[in-house]
Amino acid sequence: MASASESQLGQLLGGWGEAFNGLQVLIVTYAFSVIGAILILIVGWSISRLLGRWVRSLLTRSHRVDPTVVGFFSVFVRYAVLVVVVIMVLGQFGVQTASIITALGAAGLAIGLALQGTLQNIAAGIMLLVLRPFRVGEYIDADGVSGTIQEIGLFATELKTLDGLYRMAPNSQLWNVPVTNYSRLPERRHDLVIGIGYEDDIEKAQSVLMDLARADSRVLSDPEPWAYVSELGDSAVAVTLRYWTKSADWWTTSREMTKAAKIAFDENGISIPFPQVTYSGSLDVEPREPEKTASEQAQ
Repeated sequence: MASASESQLGQLLGGWGEAFNGLQVLIVTYAFSVIGAILILIVGWSISRLLGRWVRSLLTRSHRVDPTVVGFFSVFVRYAVLVVVVIMVLGQFGVQTASIITALGAAGLAIGLALQGTLQNIAAGIMLLVLRPFRVGEYIDADGVSGTIQEIGLFATELKTLDGLYRMAPNSQLWNVPVTNYSRLPERRHDLVIGIGYEDDIEKAQSVLMDLARADSRVLSDPEPWAYVSELGDSAVAVTLRYWTKSADWWTTSREMTKAAKIAFDENGISIPFPQVTYSGSLDVEPREPEKTASEQAQ
């Protein structure tokens, strides 16, 4: 009995010894891999944070880059570095990184195809924020989508219409069409066209319009206002006053100038005719005798 117990004890100790020897071999074999992986993680984490801060600082100094883009790119750079770090760590333990990269590429392609419309809006949002065809507070018209810009996001742009309505437009819809920005340039031109009668004094009408332009402080002296005959219409002579104002004053000035022109023309006896048609000859039509039917003609 004693010899059997000693034999079992010896086998147990031998198994433990083999396991310990295997653990030693495993530690010696992967010690450098573990240490290298830890160092890669520490260094990679530090580099990702430094690069993120550097990108944020670089983009913040540029006045052409929107704050939304600054945060997006800084976070994107940081996580891109972390992905590379994780792949390098897996490579330290003998994992085939090529297969991981292939799998990530396939997953990215599948996600891209599934979210094609969303990614298109994100790409358009980034381009809008970088190139900045419009900014917050500016009034635009983009193929029927018009309003004052309230916020430019990565997915959509928020606008406020002239009648106080809220409108959200996908970024791709604003990026793929021509955009007219009514607020970007500091000065804007207006052509005030008024029709006068053919019997009225053209020189007097032009003089009245020029006096109105010179009397309004919102009308710029450079470029100088100009009054001229633009068209000889069917019922009136079109006299145009061309002047420039600050973009912020354009709407108010154009409306008030139109009203002032009507009042001034009335005071100076200049008529503003309405469309009319002149007939030559008499409008009287002689009554026609109704035609007889075949039975009546036979009688």
